[in-house]
Amino acid sequence: MTHEILFAVLFLVIGYFFGCFSTGYFVGKMNGTDIRSQGSGNIGTTNALRTMGAKGGGITFGGDLLKAFIPTLAVRFIFCPHMGYSADMTYLMTLFAGLGVVIGHNFPFYLGFKGGKGIAVSAAVIVASSSDSVVGAVMIGIGLLVFILVVAVTRYVSLGSLIVVWCFPVYSVLRYRDSCYFPVMIVVSLIFITLAYIKHAGNIKRLVQGTERKLGEKKEKEND
Repeated sequence: MTHEILFAVLFLVIGYFFGCFSTGYFVGKMNGTDIRSQGSGNIGTTNALRTMGAKGGGITFGGDLLKAFIPTLAVRFIFCPHMGYSADMTYLMTLFAGLGVVIGHNFPFYLGFKGGKGIAVSAAVIVASSSDSVVGAVMIGIGLLVFILVVAVTRYVSLGSLIVVWCFPVYSVLRYRDSCYFPVMIVVSLIFITLAYIKHAGNIKRLVQGTERKLGEKKEKEND
């Protein structure tokens, strides 16, 4: 068990450094601008789209997905099979790698620990960690559908984002509730949710007050 703990910490650290690659920041620099001083000031996909257009937003989104997929899929398909880990241990290790990516994305050390909000990378981790079964595939599909419906009906991207992250504990309950690692899975899942809600604190306040910017509105407010 000691080895598993050490590997979990190692994957968390590796994931963190992958997550620290702030795609939106570097895309902005390549275009001669600092995205942190534009729009909402956030380095995430929504602000990249808002300030740099479809191309800049698309590259940012793709880069953020890629930096999450690389370490999580490597852990799931290369390391864990090599170690002969069970399905539940593989899932847990993948979660740790993904959690590191989200922390790195949200708190990159070289940007004063001020990063994005982690929704795109969290979505990538959900896909990478839970697409190993019919249950996971169905959950991913339902999660995507719910996100689209919530945004379509309310026009609040932030609200859809805050709902998506609940896929972590839902999948853990549906797939691994009988595992001896289930309590740890739930704790890690709740950390994903906590990080998302902390980074969206301003959005949540505006949602409650009814002042959150809706999709398509021109007025600039932080919402990515």
